[in-house]
Amino acid sequence: MITAALVGNPNVGKTTLFNSLTGSNQRVGNWAGVTVDRKEGYIKDSIKIVDLPGIYAMDTYSNEEKVAKQFLLQEDVDVIVNIVDASNLDRNLYLTTQLKQFNKPIILVLNMIDVAEAKGMSIDFDVLSKKLGVNVVPIIASKNNGIETIKQKLFQKEFNFSLLNKYKELNEKETYNYIENILKDCIAYSIDNKVTATEKIDKIVLNKFAAYPIFFAILFLIFKFTFNWVGQPLADLLDGALNENLVPLLQNVLSSSSPWFKSLIIDGIVGGVGSVVVFLPVILALFLGISFLEDSGYMARGAFIMDKIMRKMGLSGKAFIPLIVGFGCSVPGIMSARTLESEKDRKLTALLVPLMSCNARIPVYALFAAAFFKGKQDIVVFSLYLLGILMAFIIGLLFKNTIFKKDEEPFIIELPEYKLPEAKSLLLHTWEKGKGFLKKAGTLIFAASVIIWLLQNFNWSGMTNINNSFLANIGNLVSPIFKPLGFGSWQNAVALITGLMAKEVVVGTLGVVYSGDLSSAIASHFTTISACSFLVFVLLYTPCVSVIAAMKKEYGTKMAVFSVFYQLVLAWLMAFLTYNIGTLIFS
Repeated sequence: MITAALVGNPNVGKTTLFNSLTGSNQRVGNWAGVTVDRKEGYIKDSIKIVDLPGIYAMDTYSNEEKVAKQFLLQEDVDVIVNIVDASNLDRNLYLTTQLKQFNKPIILVLNMIDVAEAKGMSIDFDVLSKKLGVNVVPIIASKNNGIETIKQKLFQKEFNFSLLNKYKELNEKETYNYIENILKDCIAYSIDNKVTATEKIDKIVLNKFAAYPIFFAILFLIFKFTFNWVGQPLADLLDGALNENLVPLLQNVLSSSSPWFKSLIIDGIVGGVGSVVVFLPVILALFLGISFLEDSGYMARGAFIMDKIMRKMGLSGKAFIPLIVGFGCSVPGIMSARTLESEKDRKLTALLVPLMSCNARIPVYALFAAAFFKGKQDIVVFSLYLLGILMAFIIGLLFKNTIFKKDEEPFIIELPEYKLPEAKSLLLHTWEKGKGFLKKAGTLIFAASVIIWLLQNFNWSGMTNINNSFLANIGNLVSPIFKPLGFGSWQNAVALITGLMAKEVVVGTLGVVYSGDLSSAIASHFTTISACSFLVFVLLYTPCVSVIAAMKKEYGTKMAVFSVFYQLVLAWLMAFLTYNIGTLIFS
């Protein structure tokens, strides 16, 4: 079997090429000892493609660079497939020159040829191949153009070993001079000083006055799409189908069953799992919007725009990426903080990531927003996301001036060309998120719903009334903590406790303890002010056990414990202020 290492800068189409070459024949894990993705794929089981992390150089400053260099030095690699942005060769070829030190055949894949041509660039591929001593293949990965040529070279082992020339170690200035001399001979420009579409768009979206309003307007549109136009309406239809069709059907089917079994199925499993699953359209709609920003090239601009604000917290704009990842799930957000250069940046970012509102909280937001803020769900949920960002900023300022007093790191990021995302890629990314949600609903939430039903219906004497159950006893023990926050019933207390397993379980628990129409039950057990207080608490309180485990694995027990308690205190204080100030104003 031939082993090909896929190497390239971030945002040059490496993932698109990997997917095109390997299709569904992939597996993803982590490199030994680090939480950097290890992706492997196969072409007809005869060629193994190892997708190395996106890097700019082989200087081994970051974990990604260390992983890539170690793999190329120690593993049996037959050929390096180096993908570069054809429209930005002077920057991308820096890595190419460093790859020659490994004395391996190199296939240089020039992606985005269409973008280069739009800039008026004409590249002589033969001259570039001879000058660099590598094989050159022009492609347009997003349109699948040129992919078969790469496969053919791999299958036929057309690595052209004779093109290998001896690696000469150069310093940075010498390397760029070397690249400049090569490009003079192989690139001609037919259009002088042509302003590209990307440059035109960036003049607007990166304008110092317009950048922030545009950034937040784009985020608001995504929430509008999620909670007003597509996601929530579909969730309402799914909820109606569940309560008006499935539940009555099950009641008829189970009419002759024993009462406890009927209750387990309808109140426990359907009430718990079903109350969470109905929000799948909301989650899919939100991640469709986020995937669109990522694939279009705007997400990197978001990090660039936020650099100035992040500096106030003692972080660079690069730390904004793990925070954005945290909107999906805090676990990969904490893991991706390892890409930051300094230990101070990594730890501070990891402590702030759980304050970003992960997708697990969306079912809670959607439930309460629909019950109390009909027609304004998008504004309410958008406000919660902004509150999470604001609290991260305040806590970042506090930690910067107390426990993390160290120098700031420089910020380097590549701004890719804008492109219209492919529908297939968008749907694939969105489905991956949705699949994870369904998997959790079918395992963790299912198990939690059954356990909660058992605790709700039994005590030491056997089956009993809910108010005398194990669950009520646990809730009554904890509920005094939440009374100053406006939601001190035992039902709400146990929902928050079970939410430590996964935030979706909060809704699952409420679905079990408040049987029937959950939205109506919520409206009768909360006031508008106490609902706001509850939402603030859910936004900020201790993350789920998976996040705590990730924090412990990455940064040790002390930091994990610190994270748990500082968020619990923060959530209690903010919910207390929300409830009492709200009561004072509206009473």
